Amino acid sequence: RVQLAESGGGSVQSGGSLRLSCAASGFSVNGNCLAWFRQAPGKEREGVASVDPYGIIRYTDSAKGRFTISQDSAKNTLYLQMNNLAPEDTATYTCGALRGDCPRDWSDGSDMDYWGKGTLVTISS
Repeated sequence: RVQLAESGGGSVQSGGSLRLSCAASGFSVNGNCLAWFRQAPGKEREGVASVDPYGIIRYTDSAKGRFTISQDSAKNTLYLQMNNLAPEDTATYTCGALRGDCPRDWSDGSDMDYWGKGTLVTISS
């Protein structure tokens, strides 16, 4: 059984940092597509960052320059380091996983095979 468990969310002030974790079980973070998504209240889910089986990383515009996606093979865990956070980053952040390569349109999340339950990030001004 595949499980993805996010952690690391919380409440911080604008300009602060958080590191999110997504621990995978029953699924290897190596050799597959892993990605972070977020959904703010009243808004659609959006992709944040992805890493493909070849280590190629992609960020959406909202994350470029501020967020860093990484993975630890030994811990079978995906991370998202978020710096210089702003109130508009407030959302539930969820990791998604897909066996094999990331599709070109990975950021809408429609192709993901597995999802975690999410972790809430709240940024105050």
